[in-house]
Amino acid sequence: MSGGTSIGRVLKGVLAFQVGIGALLVIGDMDIGQGGLSMPGFGPSAPELTEPVRPGDQRRTFDPSRSRPATEPARDPGDLPGRLTLTQVEGARWRLEGGIAEGDADRIIARLAEVQPAPETLVLQSPGGAVQEALRLGRHLRREGIGTEMLAGEYCFSACPYLLAGGASRTVDAEASVGVHQHYFGENTLFPARFAVEDIQRGQAEVMTYLEDMGIDPLVMTHALATPPDEIYVLLPEELERYGFTSPE
Repeated sequence: MSGGTSIGRVLKGVLAFQVGIGALLVIGDMDIGQGGLSMPGFGPSAPELTEPVRPGDQRRTFDPSRSRPATEPARDPGDLPGRLTLTQVEGARWRLEGGIAEGDADRIIARLAEVQPAPETLVLQSPGGAVQEALRLGRHLRREGIGTEMLAGEYCFSACPYLLAGGASRTVDAEASVGVHQHYFGENTLFPARFAVEDIQRGQAEVMTYLEDMGIDPLVMTHALATPPDEIYVLLPEELERYGFTSPE
């Protein structure tokens, strides 16, 4: 893959997306707020997250508080914590799960440095959360050589795939769920009231640079940009391999 060519193609897609939104704003009669962008006659149309995905049918409704994929988990996770929690599985294998909140990067980095034995692999499960925290923590995992793993029936959505991407090695069970969608930037809304395009562009550029640095094809963002915040695009195993989240067996 040519990094420059890939980044260029994605940037063109982002630009086209933003120009299109600008044109729609001129037309007016839309609701822009915490739920993202909506227009009369349009709304969430994806099936429930508990329904299996297949090629060409990968968008599902998404509620971070009710993120349960179609397959049975390897264990009963119960209610995931609202913030990332680090617990030992066995030996140097640890589990990192829960929502990603402000301040979690520094907190988890400190925990990773103090627990024994030092983590070599993190088993992930998270509905996502704060993008910037995920990027910072993902870069730390790569610097420290810590791998990431996902188990059957468990999920990694929204900002969580950036943690997955940060792993020095990455293993994803064929029945795990990894999903992407549009993120909130700026004032915690997809499109701030004053339509701060600069914040959107800056945030997307940082995400794409991060993916490139982690060896992930930034073209995965074409699925994220096309999927509204109240839906999730679940990547198929072959897409996870194609974009670099996993390696061929």
